[in-house]
Amino acid sequence: MRVLVAPDKFKGSLSAREVAEAVGAGLAAAGITASLLPVADGGDGSVDAALCAGFTAHPVRVHGADGRLRDSVFAFDGTTAVVEVANTCGLSTLDELAPMTASSHGFGEAVAVAVAAGAGRVVLCLGGSAGTDGGAGMLSALGARFDFGGPRLSPAGGTLSRIAAISALPDLGDVELVVATDVATPLLDAAAVFGPQKGATPDQVGELEAGLAHFARLLSDGSPSLADEPGTGAAGGLGFACRRLGARRVAGAEFFLDLLGFDRALEGCAAVITGEGRLDGQTSAGKLPAVVAARAAPLPVYAIVGQSPLTEGEQHRLGLRHVLAIADLSDTDPSRDAALSRRLCEEAGKLLGRKFSSTFPQDRPRSC
Repeated sequence: MRVLVAPDKFKGSLSAREVAEAVGAGLAAAGITASLLPVADGGDGSVDAALCAGFTAHPVRVHGADGRLRDSVFAFDGTTAVVEVANTCGLSTLDELAPMTASSHGFGEAVAVAVAAGAGRVVLCLGGSAGTDGGAGMLSALGARFDFGGPRLSPAGGTLSRIAAISALPDLGDVELVVATDVATPLLDAAAVFGPQKGATPDQVGELEAGLAHFARLLSDGSPSLADEPGTGAAGGLGFACRRLGARRVAGAEFFLDLLGFDRALEGCAAVITGEGRLDGQTSAGKLPAVVAARAAPLPVYAIVGQSPLTEGEQHRLGLRHVLAIADLSDTDPSRDAALSRRLCEEAGKLLGRKFSSTFPQDRPRSC
């Protein structure tokens, strides 16, 4: 008998892999066998979760959000490639916020390399973006040409309104494109909803909104606009450009549980431990802990999280038997302290392990 440890990342402190390994170590110290399956929902950390599940790392050199070359990686299993905004041109690639100039070009470069490598399906993971360029940078990297009616400019949030025409839109042939996200924001709300998080002032939000509206008109090509579709505003409008290329949008958490083999990993397990950085009122809206709990039923599901303001009743309505918040195990805030978070996750694993110790035999966790 085993416990499956299937957490998402603790954003800002630990990757899903690090959380799983720390919890697994705590369980082992309490005499509990654990299988580790770091999971993701299509946001940042999705590539790492795919690598843990057996995908192969493919290095790629791309332009970050500020245009500087950087080394990144996508995950590939010979058929499906998992490509991520966060590790190509996301906020983490910037030294300082750049709401008007940050570009999605590097994401497009990684997609192009994945297609050239023979991917029949490319999963487009849009979390952690740095800009609001509507996906213009990605389209440029894939071969689209932008006419600015004067001096050549780089497509970015601050230059969208100056685009006079767009030609040579990319055609990726028979490659299946999948946008895995739970973001439902439409394109023209992207600047107001996400722009301030990326450093945009109120005036800049207005400029970005005008640019996205102009960009949407240029790409409508006489057909009904996609701009009102839920999810087209994901990653500063990258969801819109992905849909323009024919991508289909899927529920991120459900899709990734399937992709990473969650149901197979459940076999022979007597309980599941999941988690993420914070449980709150949004968790029921497709967030991983709630989806894991629903998929694992009727097995008991426990959660180790960074923080949780939810009542015990609210936790139970999510399908969680018990929740341990590591912030409650320390007088120091662990949210930005990776070493402390790791120690507390291990301690939380021990605490849950003691609950299980009379039921499960001792063994070491199988690392990803």
